[in-house]
Amino acid sequence: MARSALLNVMVEAARKAARSLTRDFGEVENLQVSVKGPSDFVSAADRKAEQILQQELARVRPGYGFLMEEGGVIEGTDPQHRWIIDPLDGTTNFLHGIPMFSVSIALERQGTIVAGVVYNPAMDELFVAERGGGAFLNDRRLRVSKRSALADCVIGTGIPHLGRGDHPAYLKRLQKVMNEVAGVRRCGSAALDLCWVAAGRFDGFWESDLSPWDIAAGILMIREAGGFVTDLDGRDKMLETGTVVAGNEDIHRRLQAIL
Repeated sequence: MARSALLNVMVEAARKAARSLTRDFGEVENLQVSVKGPSDFVSAADRKAEQILQQELARVRPGYGFLMEEGGVIEGTDPQHRWIIDPLDGTTNFLHGIPMFSVSIALERQGTIVAGVVYNPAMDELFVAERGGGAFLNDRRLRVSKRSALADCVIGTGIPHLGRGDHPAYLKRLQKVMNEVAGVRRCGSAALDLCWVAAGRFDGFWESDLSPWDIAAGILMIREAGGFVTDLDGRDKMLETGTVVAGNEDIHRRLQAIL
């Protein structure tokens, strides 16, 4: 595929940050004897990758603002553009040596996501999308699943854990979905989950209590792959509400109605 100069910048930044994460991922097996402990180790890896992303993107687009998981909001001199960054989506997977984590970068222009990159270095899978230009995995064009019967579908989700989310409400939704579908999967990285919907690996996906950096790039991937994404109430307010429901037109509609 032919990438724009802007998308090339995002890809190179993601790959550079991913190289840092990959080196740290190789040290996961030593975490049990770490003096500082595993949580401090992962936090350091996260911050280091975010610093790389910020430096690389600011170097080529110095006026753009940032919304980052670790660094928060940084206002730019160009109020129309903002980078939305998650340097390590799938922190728990990373900590446990599970090769399902990603670097996620989205570019927001006047409130609309116009470009996205999600890279899983452990599997060397690079997902990219530009508004109006399609979505791709390692240069292969992506399309969402064509399945229309929920009974044939595998649906991805995120499961609330200790200290996070409304567990009873989630279990009610899960039970409803379980009764309708062929399978439910939880992989641990919302950014990758959304990309997997774009790639047709998952037929649909839902999750709550998400942050903008978890989903911004993935939302564009699905839309550019011909899919539909809304919040749980069917609105285009995913970044504000932190909820997301996704799939092709039929599955999105049926899944959203169940939830």
